[in-house]
Amino acid sequence: MVTRVDFWFDPTCPWAWITSRWMLEVGTLRQIDVHWHVMSLAVLNEGLDESEEYRLRHERAWGPVRVLIAAQQQFGDEVLLPLYTALGTRFHLGKSPVERATIEAALGEAGLPVALADAMKSDAFDSAVRESHRDGIERVGLEVGTPIVAFDGCAFFGPVVTPVPRGEAAARLWDGLYLMAQTDGFFELKRTRDRRPSFE
Repeated sequence: MVTRVDFWFDPTCPWAWITSRWMLEVGTLRQIDVHWHVMSLAVLNEGLDESEEYRLRHERAWGPVRVLIAAQQQFGDEVLLPLYTALGTRFHLGKSPVERATIEAALGEAGLPVALADAMKSDAFDSAVRESHRDGIERVGLEVGTPIVAFDGCAFFGPVVTPVPRGEAAARLWDGLYLMAQTDGFFELKRTRDRRPSFE
């Protein structure tokens, strides 16, 4: 039986990137069908008392999610993963800045019109960004972030892991998450992160 998995991501989040690559690895080992959705760190952190560095980072994060939504609206859900992959490869592996040139290069790699980069500065897509974000958040609650993974009527923030689990390790992590989801009333399992994201 194939399990539908819904995955919410902000393309600027390194932890979501790692989890998304794990999810793709699981897809080669288990019968899952992943559907990709946009969420927004900018929306998630609205109204919070942030440092100037974080405020600017979240302000810049509007651009990529607007472009993803614009591409989705014009070309369908199937463009989200290749565009996310092209963006994430540049942001997280290539350390490219969140700017128009980076996004245009990602659009080109994904086979999409570079003119979609115009959406970076347009608030015309913000309501759709917020709607997609809200769909994910309402499944898990407010005290979470990106990514969100949902399946079989259950949703989790995370898993937050580094580096990307590969092979049987990836499958075991999925099997464990799936098992926990079957426990009614299971809410939280957490420890303090003691390392930075590793993209190896």
